[in-house]
Amino acid sequence: MAKVTLTVNGRTVSGECEERTLLVHFIREKLGLTGTHVGCDTSQCGACVIHMDGKSIKSCSILAVQASGSTIMTIEGLAANGELHSVQAAFKEHHGLQCGFCTPGMVMTAVDMINRHGGALDEKTVRAELEGNICRCTGYHNIVQAVLAANAEMHAAKQAAE
Repeated sequence: MAKVTLTVNGRTVSGECEERTLLVHFIREKLGLTGTHVGCDTSQCGACVIHMDGKSIKSCSILAVQASGSTIMTIEGLAANGELHSVQAAFKEHHGLQCGFCTPGMVMTAVDMINRHGGALDEKTVRAELEGNICRCTGYHNIVQAVLAANAEMHAAKQAAE
């Protein structure tokens, strides 16, 4: 057994697991944070996307022991003070979900995408960057619209703060 220590959603946590335990399973089973979904275990679907040290990763593609010492943000850590994150709110407002299974991964991917592009997103870029996330229910149109709306809101808020 290996000891894994992480900072998850602003809180330092530790737990023991087998060396072969995937980070997604550690998050769900050891930490009880089930918003991160297991869709394929092959890094194809994006349902397991989280942020590790500020960048989006597929948590089914990394071992928990490899992540030890890292800062992790899951979907549960996005909302603050009872208020949805701008991307979560945009997904709700623009109907960017149906069954909701892919939504946590889509939202986490979108937050990273918006942070990296600093307001300079267009539909083509959003569609290209969502290629690693599969939604079996929608045609992606509302998801793309939600990401673009959140991008505009987050960029406007950042400019107003400056």
